[in-house]
Amino acid sequence: MSPRPFRSVLIANRGEIVARVARAAHQRALRAIAIFSDADRGQPFVATCDDAVGIGGDTPATSYLNMDAVLDAARLSGAEAIHPGYGFLSENAAFAQAVLDAGLVWIGPPPAAIYAMGDKAAARIRAAQLGAPVLAGYDGADQAPAKLKKEAARIGFPLMIKAVAGGGGRGIRRVDRTEDFISALTAAQSEAQGAFGDSRVLLERAVVSARHVEVQVLADAHGGVVHLGERDCSLQRRRQKVIEEAPAPGLSAQIRAAMGAAAVKLAAGIGYVGAGTVEFLLDPEGHFTFMEMNTRLQVEHPVTEAVTGVDLVDAQLRIAMGEPLWFGQSDVVLRGHAIEARLCAEDPEAGDAPAAGAIFAWRPPRGGRCDHALGPGAQASPFYDSMLAKIIVAACGRAGAIAALDAALDDTLLHGPPTNRAFLRRLLALPAFARGEVEIGLLDKAEAQAARAPAPISAETLALAAWLAAQAGAEQVAPDWRGFSSAAALPKPVRLIVRDRTIEARIADDQVEIDGVVHTVDVAARRGAQTIAQDQLFLTLAGGDDLRFEIASLKPKAAAGVAGGLGPIAARLNGRVSRIEVQAGEVVGPGQSLVVLEAMKMEHAATAPARARVAAIEVVAGEQVAPGRVLVVLEPVS
Repeated sequence: MSPRPFRSVLIANRGEIVARVARAAHQRALRAIAIFSDADRGQPFVATCDDAVGIGGDTPATSYLNMDAVLDAARLSGAEAIHPGYGFLSENAAFAQAVLDAGLVWIGPPPAAIYAMGDKAAARIRAAQLGAPVLAGYDGADQAPAKLKKEAARIGFPLMIKAVAGGGGRGIRRVDRTEDFISALTAAQSEAQGAFGDSRVLLERAVVSARHVEVQVLADAHGGVVHLGERDCSLQRRRQKVIEEAPAPGLSAQIRAAMGAAAVKLAAGIGYVGAGTVEFLLDPEGHFTFMEMNTRLQVEHPVTEAVTGVDLVDAQLRIAMGEPLWFGQSDVVLRGHAIEARLCAEDPEAGDAPAAGAIFAWRPPRGGRCDHALGPGAQASPFYDSMLAKIIVAACGRAGAIAALDAALDDTLLHGPPTNRAFLRRLLALPAFARGEVEIGLLDKAEAQAARAPAPISAETLALAAWLAAQAGAEQVAPDWRGFSSAAALPKPVRLIVRDRTIEARIADDQVEIDGVVHTVDVAARRGAQTIAQDQLFLTLAGGDDLRFEIASLKPKAAAGVAGGLGPIAARLNGRVSRIEVQAGEVVGPGQSLVVLEAMKMEHAATAPARARVAAIEVVAGEQVAPGRVLVVLEPVS
């Protein structure tokens, strides 16, 4: 079906992209329709649309990936078009075809174009045919481990193993030595099978110190194609983007033009329509090679909008209505510099483990742009991606943009699950980043790893936290917390736990005694924000980290653990049991993986703290678990 005008659009997604598409739809006087899973019922993004339809389920497979449920919602709501956002069904050729077969307008590329780029091996072959440079590799059909190992030896190490049906950083492993190849292959195939239902992989030579640079393309249904410059998305962890910017720092005009031309030629060659991104690897010598094409809108599209002045979502709507491109390549001018940071519910101090839970306080920055769908009742869900908001700034130059983003992050307030807000600020302060020396491996280097370490908590801050907890009624302590000593004999006892450290304090008026030292709390001088919810105190001081204190004196003491760290091994995060890697009765060694949880695009292994025997397995594969849920029970080996 050819593009045609429409008056309503169903947004087949969740979170901030729903609010973003709804805003563009409303600017064109279109009716915006949301869908929501059972887990998202009542979430603020739903209210950004004119209508909403529940589709049931909670996990992605039973909700936003359920094609029949999404199409039923379109019919029920009277939607005339579907915008898929990003993720979920946005790059599913079968869904795009089903939308067209239902007589609806698909706000995206033709199914054939999605299919052509969806298979990474086929996309690599097609890109080479259309003149894009590709890396040495193997993209054949023979997936026997022996064949793949032989091809790996031919290509040489280091190399990358990539899921053929992959996306979002899933099913990718780097291998540096031949003896590690089979184990890495097994892990990549397992992750690919679980994520995409397809275990096939391709092999490519790894580029050391590579940059991830992608080109935004825009194409109409009449053969017009332009590119809107490039973005640098090299600052990544676990193949997940963290900070993106446009234009790419230090890129010459010649490389920019060559990359843009290659992207346009590829898009034209596959009959692309709409907004898409061609992704390249750039080596330190300035040579670029094709990596993949994302046949959808990207999370980081706002930085391109900031430097080109083109509203990409509005452009998607106009193209889907059949409009030809209203500007040519010579009209595209990049002005200034823009940077985006992804604010995620995750804990950098715990290996970026995704977090979930209620958001008790939220204030977006008062400078720059913030794409979000947060508000009263918002939750960081255990079922979906950890990103909560995107903070975007623009300035005349890169240094100004970095400073503006740092100020915007400092001005952002979120109390609830742990976030990467303070970690993002420390990344911006890295000397290598400030110099524009970004590359995919930067976050694995020592200076970036050091940025994960939180700032020490001062004695004055601890005293302030204790004082705030006392004012909130923490004097109503549980009986088994009473009676600890106080040199100054101050009357109100408070116990706080922060970063696995227990703080004992007594308070009288503005006096707080900790470890025998009395502090005078000057609340007026300690500017910041605090939230007390349930038995937790959240405290953010100006320019500081986000601190969460457990007011332990409000609840009974926890039972003592088993000596040696054995006994119940519990989940540290919300997730789905992906694999159980041991059997009851098996003897395991320290660090051995016991149960693997999948949460928010990543796998997390619960490991044995010491040599032990598996006494019991308390979960089954596929089960959704919450923090504290016992996974296995370990017992000492006699």
